[in-house]
Amino acid sequence: MSEEARRWSTETDQVLRKAGWQPGRSVPTATWEWILRERGEFEVHEAARRFLAEFGGLVTYGWPADSILTRSAIRFDPLKAEWDSATFARLSEEAGTHLCPIGQAGNGNSYLGIAADGAVYLAREHGELLAETVDQALDRLVQLQGTQAGIWVPDVPVGAHSFWDRIEAVGPGADAERRWPAETDRVLRAAGWYPGRSVPTATWESILRQQGEFEMHEAAQRFLAEFGCVGIPHREPRDSMPWGEFRLDPLLAMWDDEILDDLSEQAGAYLYPVGMIDRTNQHVGIAEDGAVYVGMDSVRLLATTPDQALQELTRRIR
Repeated sequence: MSEEARRWSTETDQVLRKAGWQPGRSVPTATWEWILRERGEFEVHEAARRFLAEFGGLVTYGWPADSILTRSAIRFDPLKAEWDSATFARLSEEAGTHLCPIGQAGNGNSYLGIAADGAVYLAREHGELLAETVDQALDRLVQLQGTQAGIWVPDVPVGAHSFWDRIEAVGPGADAERRWPAETDRVLRAAGWYPGRSVPTATWESILRQQGEFEMHEAAQRFLAEFGCVGIPHREPRDSMPWGEFRLDPLLAMWDDEILDDLSEQAGAYLYPVGMIDRTNQHVGIAEDGAVYVGMDSVRLLATTPDQALQELTRRIR
């Protein structure tokens, strides 16, 4: 889309630029498309591909973010719906058009979906048309974001993540003990991993290079190809969590290049971000030799190899 063709407000333009958008922005969508196909019957049509190439990975609050903007932030990340293809199938049927996920709004209470003709829908209990064009939809989202109405619905209980159903149904692989303990194997399978998994990493690599000047090294590429977007979600009450929460998503560090630089200096090795733990309070970074570190203000060695790191991340809390 050319800058001349834009039909959004000055406020929307400012918000998007602060989030990292700029005219001509283009990122590969292969990573998102691959994981959506892996985890559900999602069809990424051309309108979704164009939208994500331009806006994918952006979060529409600035820094410092106040409580309203933080909780009502729009996140253009299609993987927010990665395990929820059934919901999108139902919403698509109600809307009378195939909707592809492009993100979340309202503190995760609403999905955003796009139709093949470029119309954008807000998907809560039911799908509702937000706007007939992308530019109009972005304008409306920015307008609603600064209010305590519309898409912002505070304190709405979020349903249990499907991980907790999968962990009850899945078992370890037959050869689990050859690589790591059987429970690690079982938890990782429920979290989205399986032997031979190979995710294209181009989307993550491109966005992090553009936004934070991160340079993906070979150890990070291998790690993310196998474990990218694997994770254990938080649930309440907290004392019902058998394992600690983690998410192996490098885009969680998109604006934290200075923090990763500091952690790298402390570790004495360049750390490429691969995710976060402890409800996004600590980064996970991998060094070129495969050692995995965690930290925020200070750094500590989690494990000397990726496999050992996965064992630590899936170790029972009690």
